[in-house]
Amino acid sequence: MSTSLIAGICDVEPLMAYATAASINRLPTVEEVKSKILDGLLPHQTAFCSDIEHRKLGLVCGFGAGKTHALVSKAIILACMNVGFVSALFEPTAPMLRDILQRTMNDLLDEWDIPFSFRASPLPEYTLHFGEGNHTILLRTMLTYQRLRGQNLCCVGFDEADTIPTYDAEQATIMALARLRSGNVQQLYAATTPEGYGWAFNTFEKNAGEDTGLIRARTADNPYLPDGFIDSLKANYPDNLILAYLEGRFVNLSTGTVYSRFSRDRNVIEPEDYSEEPLLMGIDFNIDNTNAVIGVRDGNKLVIIDELTGLYDTDALCKEAQRRYPNRRIRAFPDASGGNRSTNAAKTDIAILESYGFPNCSGKSNPPVKDRVASVNALLLNSKEEVRLEIAPCCRKLIECLELQSYDEKTGDPDKQNGYDHMNDALGYMVYREFSLLYARAGKGTGIRIY
Repeated sequence: MSTSLIAGICDVEPLMAYATAASINRLPTVEEVKSKILDGLLPHQTAFCSDIEHRKLGLVCGFGAGKTHALVSKAIILACMNVGFVSALFEPTAPMLRDILQRTMNDLLDEWDIPFSFRASPLPEYTLHFGEGNHTILLRTMLTYQRLRGQNLCCVGFDEADTIPTYDAEQATIMALARLRSGNVQQLYAATTPEGYGWAFNTFEKNAGEDTGLIRARTADNPYLPDGFIDSLKANYPDNLILAYLEGRFVNLSTGTVYSRFSRDRNVIEPEDYSEEPLLMGIDFNIDNTNAVIGVRDGNKLVIIDELTGLYDTDALCKEAQRRYPNRRIRAFPDASGGNRSTNAAKTDIAILESYGFPNCSGKSNPPVKDRVASVNALLLNSKEEVRLEIAPCCRKLIECLELQSYDEKTGDPDKQNGYDHMNDALGYMVYREFSLLYARAGKGTGIRIY
């Protein structure tokens, strides 16, 4: 009896179908199944399926690189390692679950002659039958991750998780990891095309750790694609989409990067010894999240040597600056609105800065946002190909913010929803006042724009 016939019968009576199959055909052993699956995989698929060391594992690759094939292969190999237990596979939506995942599962289970039962209602699930016993794979959608409550799972797989909102994917991840508490091998694994700096970036690259693995693959790594597929994509996609959808790279896919002239290769440089130089400190005030960048002026160049991030208030910022740089002269370039309010309600933020001996160099009001952005971009790289802004590698948060802040599609202003604005604002206040040609009149009506 063929595997597909077993699956068809099992919608009606799965246990009877399994018994019939078992009496006619010898059930394959888990080692036979694993060997058959691994025999036909591409190198990146093999690496993905063989890695059981990381608790979180991602396969990030371009279109047509064989993500779903790898995901199903991984799911079945993990089923072989967890006979007698339950795992789950997720798609973003119900149509994708039906049209992509189930179709791929059925095709590959038939190709590898793996007996299985399928139950469609009330929620879909596969039960795979091996000589050593059974394994059940639940099929769910990521936006209904709450349905996993109460489940004890050994493994969870996500397909194309970057296509749903980052918050929802993160909540599904939290829920899935909390369910990994049974079986012989526990793992959260995912295969996705990168969609900007979203869930996959945060999970597998930004917050990478010893328990996290990332495997990349290009579209070109699949030699079985039809002729002209890659050339067609290159002809129809801009450069940033080519990097994402053919090379499997994390790039900004939003409506324009604010600091488009920033480049790690050009602007991130190990600084010289500036231990005797006076310091400049750009500051962005926020309750529970006060941030600052610290730099020195070297001729017509600004060198950022340090950053202060996530401090509670202005007092905490000042104390930390003094702790790191005792007996150093520090000039402050804060948000000008700090002269009217306070992060601790005792006195204004600028008054607090001055009480610690940090002279205030801000104007009466902040410069227009476009002027501030233009001033920073001009230092990053000007029309003469001069780089006048260097950033120490230790300033990881500032580097991340310069790379990732994009424009809000609705307002056209730099986006302030994703938290990438604070460090950039702190830098911008300093750059505008210290390097803009109009700094002497900053905060006054000039009628001039520098962009």
